[in-house]
Amino acid sequence: MKSPMSLWSRLAQECANLCYTSATEDINTFLRRSEHEGLSFMTITLPDFGKAIRKWLDQGQVDINQSFSNGRKGGLPLFLGGFLSRVFDRNSGALLDDPCIDSIIALQQLTLMFGKIELDCSKKRQAQAIRRFLECEQEVRQFDANLQESDLEDFSNMSNLLFGDLFSQMELKLQEGQILPKHGPGATAEKLTSNGRYKQQTWTSRLQKIFRFSEFTNANFLSMMYSYTHEWSDGVTFLEPGQEVPVRVHLVPKTMKTPRVIAIEPACMQYMQQAVLGVFLECFKRDNLLSKLIGFDDQVPN
Repeated sequence: MKSPMSLWSRLAQECANLCYTSATEDINTFLRRSEHEGLSFMTITLPDFGKAIRKWLDQGQVDINQSFSNGRKGGLPLFLGGFLSRVFDRNSGALLDDPCIDSIIALQQLTLMFGKIELDCSKKRQAQAIRRFLECEQEVRQFDANLQESDLEDFSNMSNLLFGDLFSQMELKLQEGQILPKHGPGATAEKLTSNGRYKQQTWTSRLQKIFRFSEFTNANFLSMMYSYTHEWSDGVTFLEPGQEVPVRVHLVPKTMKTPRVIAIEPACMQYMQQAVLGVFLECFKRDNLLSKLIGFDDQVPN
């Protein structure tokens, strides 16, 4: 705790000198609240305040912030008020015609510097993240169940309008077998090692309908398996939807407010996803799709 508090205090003083203001009361407030609220003040409350300031800059007006009280006079919060008054009008809270750029930079540094510190969230926040992940999955399934035929038709028409040429090129390459599957460096649901994923001989029936195991694994997947194991077997297990290895949900650090929830898929799924990604990127660059999308608004009639 002492090191981050000292670092913030030193930075606040240097920013104040650069912006011709005082940070004495800001430092006192920071030290007092850090002692009372702990790391959550530095890693959650301050970054939220920084995001609010960004919003104020976008909308050109200071709004109410629950974490920091406003002064008796004017609409600016007392905390970091010296910097804020060089960016926003103290009485009206409106963005100044010529705001101090150095003060804007200082506000961003002083509020966001601990926003992504590499520490684990509390168990309670981790549980909340998992619960929200499950709720999102349920909402997606419910949304899919309520889709009408007209919704799917509209989606198809818009997709063809935006990406029709790209999809046609990709489909042609897929039909001609001009794709290169590969294993990525990331983890797999089965927790296979980098070499171990070349040994696994499971495939899903869903994949088999589009990407036949014999066509997309013999040249690469099984030959590399042989190079690692010095043995080769034709046996392969095709898993039906109810038998498939489920994704492995894992939490990785993001902020102290909430972790990032990721779903790690089985090796065979990642193997073919890399193939489709490679085709997509190749056709995307060749078709110069980005420039077309940028100019799309000019082509849409009012």
